[in-house]
Amino acid sequence: MRITFSLLLALIALPCSAWNCLAQAPYAIAIHGGAGDLPDGKGQAARMEQLTKLLNQGEKMLADGAAGLDVVETIIKQMEDSELFNAGRGCVLNEQGEHELDASIMDGKSLACGAVAGSKTTRYPISLARKVMTETRHVMLSGQGADQFSKLMGLEQAGPEHFVTPEQVKRLQRWKAKQSTSSLNSYPTPKEDPGIYYGTVGCVALDKQGNLAAGTSTGGLVGKRWGRIGDSPVIGAGTYADNKSCAVSGTGIGEDFIRFHVASDIASRMKYAGKSLAVATDETIAQLPEDCGGVICVDSKGNVHAKHNTPAMSLALANSQGVRQIQLAPPK
Repeated sequence: MRITFSLLLALIALPCSAWNCLAQAPYAIAIHGGAGDLPDGKGQAARMEQLTKLLNQGEKMLADGAAGLDVVETIIKQMEDSELFNAGRGCVLNEQGEHELDASIMDGKSLACGAVAGSKTTRYPISLARKVMTETRHVMLSGQGADQFSKLMGLEQAGPEHFVTPEQVKRLQRWKAKQSTSSLNSYPTPKEDPGIYYGTVGCVALDKQGNLAAGTSTGGLVGKRWGRIGDSPVIGAGTYADNKSCAVSGTGIGEDFIRFHVASDIASRMKYAGKSLAVATDETIAQLPEDCGGVICVDSKGNVHAKHNTPAMSLALANSQGVRQIQLAPPK
């Protein structure tokens, strides 16, 4: 590469802040705590506080050089321990009043991925999904087999007393009461049932090494039957990461996210059609049914974007270029 004398003088004249900017590798993070309608006033304040805390922690980890996969797992584990979200402790319950937990994680550098469905004894399903990715030749484990593998890996276990909360018991009772006039297979949208919240959690990140990572964790849909599995553990539907395009985590009606293969559809629009992160994301969400859900996304350049077609979505996002946003619903 040939450097002219005038260019050399211009570079020398750059202020220190500009040199620091040139030397700073980009990083970015986005977190979601579910789409749907707004929770009540007290719930809103608690969610905002938690999202702010998690975003600060994730930003610091990335700024300090942490790997994106570590950031994603760390953030989601904390959300799995919170009663505010539909993941881990505080998850919604199935028709029998039991918990069934799903999670997945993906490495954008290697396309390695791991997922679990229907876990009942593993305290942190996202950590189990990562063990599936790193310690087995498989991508997805389910039910008792997933929890047996979890114990083999020495992961922390927990009983129903940890996962099943009084609030979710009441929520299941309210849901069952509404089924007298509708099918047990129906799931109301926010428009039909104001206040409903799909509290799936997720995190996507770009680290300073240029690697993308994505993870998602959920308890599924309240009142689900027959071992129903949604999109959260399905790579390409609820979770996807590829260094050549973007990292995505979704939340909402899993059946639709599977049908439209939402996460990988966004990546494909970028990779094969040359669309920007925002355009690709908005186009994909535009094809979904109304009140379906939303996504958070980060691309390989450090751009962050979120899009949903529900009244609200808990999200927090930031990058090294100064973008920072925390919201439960779009400003009116």
